[in-house]
Amino acid sequence: MTTPSTANSEGAPVPGASRWGADLLASIVVFLVALPLCMGIAIASNLPPAAGLVTGIVGGLIVGFLSGSPLQVSGPAAGLAVLVWQLVEKHGVETLGVIVLFAGIIQFVAGVFKLGQWFRAVSPAVIHGMLAGIGILIFAAQFHVMLDFKPIGTGVQNLLGIPGHLWAALALGDYHLTAGEIGLLTIFVIAGWGTLTPKSWRLLPAPLVGVAVAMIAAAALGLDSIQYVKVDANVLSDLVPPGPESLLKIMEPAILVGAFSVAFIASAETLLCATAVDQMHAGERTKYDKELRAQGIGNAICGALGALPMTGVIVRSGANVEAGAKTRASAIMHGVWLLLFVAGLPWTLSYIPLSALAAVLVFTGYKLAYPKILPSLMKYGWGEVLIYIATIVTIVLTDLLTGVLTGLGLSLAKLLYSFSHLEIVKKENPAENRVDLYLKGAATLVRLPQLASELEILPPNTHVKVHIADLDYIDHACIDLLTSWDRQHRATGGSIEIEWEGLANRYQSRTGAGMKAARSASTPAKS
Repeated sequence: MTTPSTANSEGAPVPGASRWGADLLASIVVFLVALPLCMGIAIASNLPPAAGLVTGIVGGLIVGFLSGSPLQVSGPAAGLAVLVWQLVEKHGVETLGVIVLFAGIIQFVAGVFKLGQWFRAVSPAVIHGMLAGIGILIFAAQFHVMLDFKPIGTGVQNLLGIPGHLWAALALGDYHLTAGEIGLLTIFVIAGWGTLTPKSWRLLPAPLVGVAVAMIAAAALGLDSIQYVKVDANVLSDLVPPGPESLLKIMEPAILVGAFSVAFIASAETLLCATAVDQMHAGERTKYDKELRAQGIGNAICGALGALPMTGVIVRSGANVEAGAKTRASAIMHGVWLLLFVAGLPWTLSYIPLSALAAVLVFTGYKLAYPKILPSLMKYGWGEVLIYIATIVTIVLTDLLTGVLTGLGLSLAKLLYSFSHLEIVKKENPAENRVDLYLKGAATLVRLPQLASELEILPPNTHVKVHIADLDYIDHACIDLLTSWDRQHRATGGSIEIEWEGLANRYQSRTGAGMKAARSASTPAKS
């Protein structure tokens, strides 16, 4: 019997033993990355650490097995922490389970109806604006937790309250300052681990190293006054699954909107993450509808258990690929390690300073909020930059859903403007009895009156050249107009030169009877 093999990230066959060894190592790395993030995101979501750990387990054991993106790792995501926090504040923990359960059902149905690709049809400016807005909110809220204070309230209130709590910690010099120092130590370790250590050491994830150093420092210094992670011996006892009566709340408009919000944002983030993971390796490509169905099943289970919602997560997925994962086995095994840890070693969590986990999220929020995408967006014009900024500002001032809807609305408005804006520049040369018309933008039915007016005022007996090099799109109505005006202008003794061949070559899919008639109706003059 031959040993089964698969392909590595370069597409070359990999023997079965090597494949399993690589997947085993990758699963351990992903487990070490996921452990602090699962707990930290849960705390940032105003839920106990168990809610994040259970989501990580489901993401590994269930979604890892069903996933349409074999090397993607699913679990609780910082991108949903702000929305979950808001939902818990408004509706309570038990109702959150209802929202996540029905969000999963919505995702599954969307996958069944093959809507996976549609969830990817979101402007990058909106996605990056959403992530940056989330980053600012996470940074603002967790900065207070890093000082052993509670977040103040809304995003703006948390941002404006940072100087006050920082000054209070410095002035009092009590356990708040000590907690802040532990948090700062954690951030320094995370930031330095990826740049100052030998490459071979970086297999250990920086967040885990930062939390471990904070634990050791707190234990060595006997810091009993600061806050630590609180867990019960039975981790699952911290979860609040929805009861039968709570399930009926899905009929309430606010709860239904919450379910659709979680489903939309989780799906968009997951499928964009899957696209990014595909670019990291040369193996099996993502089946988007299958991935959406898997995410739906995972979120439905998490909702029924009272855990956090999940998405495909780029940090864990990237670590999985970089650690050499070959198949979905690495994602599944990382769920096994999380399950074994929760079952056998939950008592170790009580030694983790709360400020250390908050520091991990402060650093994560900073990386999400840092505007590194701006140079790329500027290549596509200031419109994309404005959509990005408007999305961020709206999220910070209001909430996540309003911010995303604002970004989508602006993207749609920009699209409509692009397909309805036509700029016509006329340059006259009386000495040569010549007029040049430069068309820029989109010549559509909406702008036909504008184009007709410009053509009608052109003097007869002149040579007219219509330039289309900067024309993005032209529809049949405007082609008909140019064809008719071409005949009329020649009848007055004028001549015209229109780049019909250029139009035909540029719009091959639209060179049907109308285009053929337009081209045959005119014999372009030579300049």
